This record gives sequence, C-alpha cells and structure tokens, in this order.
Amino acid sequence: MTSQVSSPTTPDHPVLGEQRKPAKETRKLDRVVIRFAGDSGDGMQLTGDRFTSETASFGNDLSTLPNFPAEIRAPAGTLPGVSSFQLHFADHDILTPGDAPNVLVAMNPAALKANIGDLPRGAEVIVNTDEFTSRAMTKVGYDASPLEDGSLSAYAVHPVPLTTLTVEALKEYPLSRKEAERSKNMFALGLLSWMYHRPTEGTEDFLRKKFAKKPELAEANVAAFRAGWNFGETTEDFAVSYEVAPAEAAFPAGTYRNMSGNLALSYGLITAARQADLPLFLGSYPITPASDILHELSRHKNFGVRTFQAEDEIAGIGAALGAAFGGSLAVTTTSGPGVALKSETIGLAVSLELPLLIVDIQRGGPSTGLPTKTEQADLLQAMYGRNGEAPVPIVAPSTPGDCFYAALEAARIALTYRTPVFLLSDGYLANGSEPWRVPDLDELPDLRVQFATTPNHVAEDGTEEFWPYLRDPETLARPWAVPGTPGLEHRIGGIEKQDGTGNISYDPANHDLMVRTRQAKVDGIEVPDVTVDDPSGQASTLVIGWGSTYGPITAAVRRIRGAGGAVAQAHLRHLNPFPRNLGEVLKRYQKVVVPEMNLGQLAHLLRAKYLVDARSHTQVTGLPFKAEQLAAAIQEESADV
Repeated sequence: MTSQVSSPTTPDHPVLGEQRKPAKETRKLDRVVIRFAGDSGDGMQLTGDRFTSETASFGNDLSTLPNFPAEIRAPAGTLPGVSSFQLHFADHDILTPGDAPNVLVAMNPAALKANIGDLPRGAEVIVNTDEFTSRAMTKVGYDASPLEDGSLSAYAVHPVPLTTLTVEALKEYPLSRKEAERSKNMFALGLLSWMYHRPTEGTEDFLRKKFAKKPELAEANVAAFRAGWNFGETTEDFAVSYEVAPAEAAFPAGTYRNMSGNLALSYGLITAARQADLPLFLGSYPITPASDILHELSRHKNFGVRTFQAEDEIAGIGAALGAAFGGSLAVTTTSGPGVALKSETIGLAVSLELPLLIVDIQRGGPSTGLPTKTEQADLLQAMYGRNGEAPVPIVAPSTPGDCFYAALEAARIALTYRTPVFLLSDGYLANGSEPWRVPDLDELPDLRVQFATTPNHVAEDGTEEFWPYLRDPETLARPWAVPGTPGLEHRIGGIEKQDGTGNISYDPANHDLMVRTRQAKVDGIEVPDVTVDDPSGQASTLVIGWGSTYGPITAAVRRIRGAGGAVAQAHLRHLNPFPRNLGEVLKRYQKVVVPEMNLGQLAHLLRAKYLVDARSHTQVTGLPFKAEQLAAAIQEESADV
C-alpha cells in the first residue's frame, strides 16, 4: 500500500447529533487490501459484500476472496468458526484479492488469532474489545490478552468497543440487547466506509429493502451504519482517512457492475439460451459451492428458464438429459462429489450425442472434503471419470466475469457438436467478484441451431427414412430431432448404436467405428489458438495455467517483469481438446512451469500428450495462490535456464 499526503478534506456525510470538528487529514493510496473477520454469524460476508458493492459503484478495480466455514453455524468463538471476507481495491488494474491485508477488522479473539499471521508489519488492526473476555481468549489459546501483552506491537492497533457503541447507538429502538448487538457489523462497515470514503447511499437503500418487512430493524441497521461513520469522523483514534481514486484507465468505456462468478455463469447460461432461441432447463441438486446458480436461475422464469431441484444428483442430470432430448438447452450444476454420481449419465449423454452442459464448481476433496474451499482437482475426473471411451470437451473460465463468456462457449460447443460439455469453475471464482462490463447485444454469438424436421436418408426401395446417426461431414454432429416430429421417431439408450441407423449393434467393427468417431468429433472441435504473452520475445520460461490461476499467475509474472526478468505466459480456456498450436508453443521454451491448485493434473496431461518437461508448482490449501510466493517459485524454476 503506497501513499502520499494530501491536504485535509472535509467529508460530505453529515455527523449526526454532534457539532462538526475540524476536518481530518486525508491520504491518497493507490490500493488497499481489507479483511473483515469474525464468527460465521457476525455477518462478515454481508459486510464485505456491501463494502464491495460501494467500491464497485465508486469506480475502483477490485477483487474479492470470501472465506467461510462449511457449517451453517460453526461453533461460536472458535478458530474453525471464523468467517472472513477479503477485498483488494485500487486505482489501477488488479488481478487478485491481495496477498496480505493492509487492514484487519477482527470482531473477536478467534478472528484475530486466525488472521494476524497474514498481516505485514505496520498493518492496521481494528479490534472489537468487547469480545476479548477471559473465556473467549482462553477458548482460542490466548494465555493473556494480546491487546495488552505487547504481541501486537508491530501493528497499528485500534481498540474499539464495537458492541457497546452499537448498543448505545440503538438504545432508542425497540430492540432487545441481543438484536442490537447483531448490528455491530454495520457499525464496523460504517467506520470503514468513513476511513476509505466509500459511498453510503447504496448501503442504506440496501438495508431498507432487505428489512422491508421489519422497518424498525431496517432503520436500526441504518442507524448503526451511520453511527460507525460518525465514530470515525469524531474519534481521536482515527486521525487519518484514506482515498483511493477510481480506476478510470483500467476500464474500457461501457456500463459496469460488480459480478461474482456464479452470478456471471447464471447470466451466461440465460444469454446462451436466448441466443440459441431455446428454453433453458436446469436439473440440479443443491451442493456447495454451486447452489447459487440454482437459486439465481430460479428467479428468471420470464426468460424461459425452468429449474428442477431433484431429489439427488443422479435425478438432476437425468432430468437435464431428458430435457436435452426434448429440445432444450440443458444444464446440470454440481461440484466434484456430484460429478462422481453423475458419471454414468454423462456417459449416456456421450452415447446419445446430445448437447448437455455439466457445470462443476470445484472444491477441496476427496469425498466431502472442504465444501467451502477452492481447488482445481477435478480436471482428470472431467477428462477420464467415466467407463469406456467417453470423451467430453472441457472449458474453464479464468476470472469471475469470464464465467459469463465461458458459459456461452460451452453452449456453442455443445450445440454445434451435439455433445455434453464440462464447464470447470471453482469456489474461488464462484464466490469472488470483480467489475464486469455489460456486453452489447451485437457482441454476443449467434447460437441458433437447426432441428431435424424431415427424413435424411433414402432406403434401397426408395422409402424416405430418418437416420439419427447420419453425421454432418464437417462437425460429425448427428441430427437433433425433437420428439413428436412426424416421421423422425428413433431409438435412444445406452447400448451401442449402429452407425447411421442408430439401431442396437454388437458388431465389433461398428463399435470400433463409433468409438473412434466420437473421439474424432471431440478432437475436431474448433477452438481458438492459445496466445502467448511474451513482450520481450527473449523469455526462455513459459508459465502456463488454466482456470482461476489466471489472476495470481498474471500478477506474479508482472512482478518478475517489473524486477527486470523475462518470462512468457499462456493461459488455457480449452482443456479438451487443447488448442491446435499448443504443442508448437510449448516446444518454443526451455522451461514450462505449470502452477495448479492440485497435484499436477494439467502438467500430467501436457507431459503425456506433448512429451515436454512440464514442471508443476502445486498448492492444495483450499486457498488461491499468493502472487509473491508464486513469483518466487517461478524465478526459482527459471534460475538454471
């Protein structure tokens, strides 16, 4: 966080119930990383989300990292129960939620202990002193109060009795003490909004809408929010506020909004269906971190969206495949454990050669694993996790906003080539957010398809017939005939089909032909060439990644280049099939480094297909890479070139 001192300015937010004091000093910053942390019931995700929304409306570039327990209500006051929300915002283009917070808001001792190790020296720590009781500190292993024993001397600590101040601010409202205490997150949000000159109107409007059925609760939360803002304005402990200018140069002209990955993916699916002129059907079973897509799509029946919450994962994909047979753009959403259950039906979709989108929001595994933590460990499952030779194309978005375009691309492939397609997002992208430019309609692809409406084959006796496996010579896609179309009746099922007729066939030569044809169809999918970012043209090391590692890898590469190093970067959206020029690109460089949030799955595929010495750099902590650590690892790999 770099800064320069500016002349004092006067905030335009009114201080309620108190005469205005002289304006405080305002310092200009180019970027800030803030982390809100507390119990999972303290509203840290809501607090972070509101701060993010106001930051987006102000015009900063931003990136977020929500981090919360898997339990609905984790044990209060414990380290496993800590929920946090990190936000990185800046006056320039940024790519990650930040390596380390400049500011930590700790609502209790557990939040402080769980997060203090991530802070650099000199970071600001705002602590809710009301929660630092002997019992609460003992619960997390503090023998003495860290606020008094000197262990926090490396940081700028601001002790604030958030709970007491909130209750006092709401004493005129008809709330119990417990109800009033719940608003302390809004007090903290108000304080941080003052510190960083965030807009306030949007949050006040949000609170009034959120609690519209309980107006007294809405006004109490607004009052707590304002009280926090006023506290920052009037207290002597906060002598400085900070200003981060809008990132005007980072954004092309257009209309922007804050967008999370799951929301962008939902909008991408709706848009794909509209561009294809097809109804959208989602067959799904709730699972973290994919459930938000089901929730969002269920709100859009006006766009021809039908959502079906099935009794289990198998029923969800079965219904979706039936919808594909019936002429819908069909989708099923899940995470890794659900993919395992859906695998037989995915194989059936391969055999039936019907368009079906399988959205896998990856999380830590195996089995139930880490439901709310991120990972990239489903790549080989998506590639090979079915019986028999059952190839499925794989598409992976790189940022939260890119989830919109990845959904469009997955739909293009599925509809054009009549195949199921995997879309591999992950928890980091799904829950993270960034500014996203709303595209113009003329930028969207035309995804319309032609259903089969007439017979396509003439028998030896001159009779017109419909052959469901008579293929398009360019794409190898079979015709898509909606059930009920006169004369186009045909068999479906999982037993091997005869080429052309679609009749059941156990003929060895036919099976060999069908297996090779299905593989050739996937291998022949047209995907863009991979592009290489190598501005110097002198790099001997290529860093290649996929999915959500884009932000950390790009930030790490920027650091290396900023220090005078030369390194090339490429990022894969299409993982099956790979871009046609990928082999040639890989062989250009002496070293190929592959950072992944798994134990080297992409590196394994690259080694096997292209016989290159792809070096893995892996992490499976449930958290994204830190740019600084990744830069050091890349430089170490490049040192002996």
